[in-house]
Amino acid sequence: MASLRIREAKEGDCADILRLVRELAEYEKLSDQVTISEEALRADGFGENPFYHCLVAEILPAPGELQGQGIGSEIIKKVAEVALDKGCSQFRLAVLDWNKKAMDLYKALGAQDLTEAEGWHSFRFEGKAMREMAGR
Repeated sequence: MASLRIREAKEGDCADILRLVRELAEYEKLSDQVTISEEALRADGFGENPFYHCLVAEILPAPGELQGQGIGSEIIKKVAEVALDKGCSQFRLAVLDWNKKAMDLYKALGAQDLTEAEGWHSFRFEGKAMREMAGR
């Protein structure tokens, strides 16, 4: 079994956070969508009014595969704990339609699939569309 420690991210973690964001994007075949820099992560997450909150999972693996050891469940449980401590009434996760393992985990932990339950779809504005709406 792997040893797991979940802690608040520190400004010094930004290089590793960006590396993990890039690795996740590569896994999800979305590398072209990662446009943030380490400097932007630092400014957005560790300034006076942070735009995001980040946890770091430090894992000391046992030999072999990490999947199936409950690490994902522990991370999500910690996110729920932090969200409640900060007064949040919910938190949301985004998952690609082909990632059945993640969807199954979220459902097993009690999450509702809003696409199934309520018909919600997620939309994003970026780049040109944002500039056009803002008149820039």
